[in-house]
Amino acid sequence: MFAYKEVLERDPFSLAKEEKTSFLTERILELTAYHQSRCLPYKNMMRTVGFDEGTVRSYEQIPFIPVRIFKEMELRSIAEEDIFKTITSSGTTGQKKSKIFLDQETATEQHKTLVRVVSDFTKSQRMPMIIIDCPGVLKNPAMFSARGSAIMGFSIFGRQRIYALNDDMELEFDRLQHFLAEHEGERIFLFGFTFMIWQHFYQALRSRKEKLNLSNAVLIHGGGWKKMIQDAVSPEEFKQGLKEVCDLPEVYNFYGMAEQSGCIYMECSQGHFHAASYFDVLIRRPQDFSIAPIGERGIIQVVSVLPKSYPGHSLLTEDEGMLMGEDDCLCGRKGKYFKVFGRLKNAEIRGCSDTYAAGL
Repeated sequence: MFAYKEVLERDPFSLAKEEKTSFLTERILELTAYHQSRCLPYKNMMRTVGFDEGTVRSYEQIPFIPVRIFKEMELRSIAEEDIFKTITSSGTTGQKKSKIFLDQETATEQHKTLVRVVSDFTKSQRMPMIIIDCPGVLKNPAMFSARGSAIMGFSIFGRQRIYALNDDMELEFDRLQHFLAEHEGERIFLFGFTFMIWQHFYQALRSRKEKLNLSNAVLIHGGGWKKMIQDAVSPEEFKQGLKEVCDLPEVYNFYGMAEQSGCIYMECSQGHFHAASYFDVLIRRPQDFSIAPIGERGIIQVVSVLPKSYPGHSLLTEDEGMLMGEDDCLCGRKGKYFKVFGRLKNAEIRGCSDTYAAGL
């Protein structure tokens, strides 16, 4: 069986169903035992549900914990002095926020994995980068939650970074024009959160008579579809709108969460989110949490081999999704691919961009 480091050296979408199932089952079982031995609250949860690892034949049988529990409890499998970084989830005023504790090893593995997955889509080395946000996002502790962490994480793909907005959330058009002229002929990398891009970048550009030339650029964005749906903006309209105001040819959405930092599901050219070799998704029926087949909507469960500093390796999210297929997407990537329909009814607003839209 492959060790995780060996899998990381391979193409991130190269493991087919049987091989991936074997790898994930072994690794998730190891993590479950590891966290039980180092995190007493987690051990008590597994005891309460009667978990017996001797009966497990697949990682699908390993108990999940609800993602919301990180808002109620501080769960970690490391000593306090080994905490390298603490990530807090987004949340509107008054909401409890998740706290995710990382040690150096976990943070490093997250970094390496993020690079492997995203590079499969961008196909580029580090590029001149435009961050569609304001500089204050990294200076203001109140703003530095999952939003700031995501910006820092994706900044590894950029160099000579600039912000598209000032701290009043106004578009810095002249500065962007100068930046693009300075890097004429180079591929440009853009990163931001969906609703903020639409409101402060797209809308601002649409109101101008001049266009930005981003015909040799790639945008990665995530979060915020709750607000976009309320405003009746579809993913297709989002991409088309950006094409019209700045000739942007490549737009990739991603699905992820602070509670599994470093675990990212990228959207391919077919409009599907993909689970790389290091992660997986299961769709659970809300009635009994049984596994839903391809084509049936349910609650998204996310599985990751990355969380070693805290028991976040198998989580039930508050999102609704549907498995579209496995190993046969037209984009050529192996593994499961799926769609996300948004937050479950009555679930809290908590995405980075949705939180911003709610007035944080």
